[in-house]
Amino acid sequence: MKKNSIAIVPGSFDPITNGHIFVIKEAAKRYEKIYVAVMINSEKQYTFTLEERKRIAIAALRDIPSVEVISSDGWLYELANALNADAIVKGYRNEVDLEYENNMAEFNRQYAPNTKTVLIKSSLELMSVSSTVVREKIKNKSDIKKLLPQAAINVIEEILLKRNP
Repeated sequence: MKKNSIAIVPGSFDPITNGHIFVIKEAAKRYEKIYVAVMINSEKQYTFTLEERKRIAIAALRDIPSVEVISSDGWLYELANALNADAIVKGYRNEVDLEYENNMAEFNRQYAPNTKTVLIKSSLELMSVSSTVVREKIKNKSDIKKLLPQAAINVIEEILLKRNP
């Protein structure tokens, strides 16, 4: 780990999953400060608001001292430049994810040349975990205990209870 090194782990996190947390923990082994950036992708429709996604992520990551959860509605490269980030850390599960992330890495390199992209392959047992699966299970009132930490589940249940008392 480099002294005073900074990494951003960006994502929609709708909601954050154990797969995301695996990538964040791997980043925390390599970098001194991790900003988990809850972002907006204008092409996506979200189940949870930006603020709700941030609250869920804060609950899920509270035991990792080097992590700070932030939100941003701008470009990732702008955030990387503003934070003087050494790295953007992204996870991937398969070849499709890898190709997409490599394309995004090239785009970000053009606009944030001092920030490298580091891609971390998901662990085998987390390959099938995705926010899409979690949202579908929530919608169907199925068990999500193996997909995200209990602290995140507690916040999700609180949010859903407020929506549908």
